[in-house]
Amino acid sequence: MPIITTTDEGATAAAAPAGSAMARRLARVGFPGVLRASHPVPAAAVTLLTALLAAAVGLGPVAGTTAVAAVAAGQLSIGWCNDRLDMRRDVAAGRLDKPLATGEVRPGAVTAAACAALLACVPLSLACGARAGWVHIGCVTAAWSYNLWLKHTPASWLPYTIAFGLLPAFLTLALTSPSAGWPPVWLTAAAALLGTSAHFANALPDIDEDIAGGVLGLPQRLGRRGSIAMAAGLAFVSCTVVTFGPPGPVALAGRLLLGVTLALCLAALAAPPALARGRMPFLIILALAGADAVLLVLAGHALATG
Repeated sequence: MPIITTTDEGATAAAAPAGSAMARRLARVGFPGVLRASHPVPAAAVTLLTALLAAAVGLGPVAGTTAVAAVAAGQLSIGWCNDRLDMRRDVAAGRLDKPLATGEVRPGAVTAAACAALLACVPLSLACGARAGWVHIGCVTAAWSYNLWLKHTPASWLPYTIAFGLLPAFLTLALTSPSAGWPPVWLTAAAALLGTSAHFANALPDIDEDIAGGVLGLPQRLGRRGSIAMAAGLAFVSCTVVTFGPPGPVALAGRLLLGVTLALCLAALAAPPALARGRMPFLIILALAGADAVLLVLAGHALATG
């Protein structure tokens, strides 16, 4: 057991009030609630996918960490912007899972967080190189356009298609090797299809509340059944593209994983009405998207090593 000297005791005593003061400041701001208002699960999922793709395409530790930090900042800004703009609708719907709707955090705190994350995203993106940086800034701009406008239109899918489709390009353009450049069309198409599928899947849990609140993007116009079909179908097509798009023979693992995604797709489409209204199709589509993401990472690794 370590011995605490008099100096250690003094430092510990001094640190305790400082730590308590920091905790009180965070509590006043409502930091846990601010964090929950950032849509942390989707933000973490996209950031993790970026980290895996960055490693797969061969980005080094420094460049990879910078790229992942840029994506994390962008995702946080998008989530905070979304919740801030949806605050009145969430209050009217009585959303207890939304910190702004319950009054747990102040609107100004979320606005400041969104702006700070967006400001951090720009230099982090450009630190990956001018071409890569502007591509990622374009991705984040597309996502903000969804929050500000396109979310309420039949073109609500477009920002997801653009942002996810350009994600591999952000990473390949960030490579410092002489061969660095734009990814092959099949990889861009597979990522874009996955992103479009994510749009329909993301809308499923709140689709009824969105319709009641006047949010009429394409998923809401198609309804629950139509959105399930679009999410599952697009994810499966993405898996197919990433499996058969690269040149050369298809590996056995790729064929097996494609079979799994087909089974998941059919399970989502075949869900009876009672189950279709629950979370089962959403969870199946999440598993389908996860398998698709694995295929994307494998394809990125094959691209880098091939």
